[in-house]
Amino acid sequence: MKGGFTGGDEYQKHFLPRDYLATYYSFDGSPSPEAEMLKFNLECLHKTFGPGGLQGDTLIDIGSGPTIYQVLAACDSFQDITLSDFTDRNREELEKWLKKEPGAYDWTPAVKFACELEGNSGRWEEKEEKLRAVVKRVLKCDVHLGNPLAPAVLPPADCVLTLLAMECACCSLDAYRAALCNLASLLKPGGHLVTTVTLRLSSYMVGKREFSCVALEKEEVEQAVLDAGFDIEQLLHSPQSYSVTNAANNGVCFIVARKKPGP
Repeated sequence: MKGGFTGGDEYQKHFLPRDYLATYYSFDGSPSPEAEMLKFNLECLHKTFGPGGLQGDTLIDIGSGPTIYQVLAACDSFQDITLSDFTDRNREELEKWLKKEPGAYDWTPAVKFACELEGNSGRWEEKEEKLRAVVKRVLKCDVHLGNPLAPAVLPPADCVLTLLAMECACCSLDAYRAALCNLASLLKPGGHLVTTVTLRLSSYMVGKREFSCVALEKEEVEQAVLDAGFDIEQLLHSPQSYSVTNAANNGVCFIVARKKPGP
């Protein structure tokens, strides 16, 4: 795309949460690539955090954007969840939903689908309240910092989750590799990284504005996770893609990885 990589300043000034939500999370019941991508992620997260899956005390979601769907499966398995994002507007959107303020985004379709996966679609309101209860804080994050949550300092977490965010925050493979090491610093030894990365994606649209990404290959993502000090426990490649991206991408990669014990 023209004009160079869209960094943090551009996100702070120009990333509009409602345009993003309308583009990628507006569901009227008809099939769409965006709806299928959401279902794919919810299914992967259900398998990861559902019965017999990952659990613990603390989970940190990095690059939450204005969305909460990514922690629906985890809210029954972790007692203390942190949401985080770089931009003020996205954090304000999260707080609006958490506090049930007028005009908060309606996540009902996603919550109902998550509950269907759990075998009880009727408990969606209970699910929302459980999530609101276990999200303890919404923080600013910057994956390029040694402590991505600075100035906040949290105890090492049992799980770090980051979905469809790192490829948007990093301008190069080297930056992505460094950012993964920064995320690893937030985890306990033996803690887990859970991530979805869109592959071969160089840009995406939010409303009428284009934001850039680093185009990553599956093998590059896999090697970067290994080099950041993780053992990969699950790697799932799917051809799922969005309809409003540059269309040259090659699906998504969902990874569950365990941080190796330190020396």
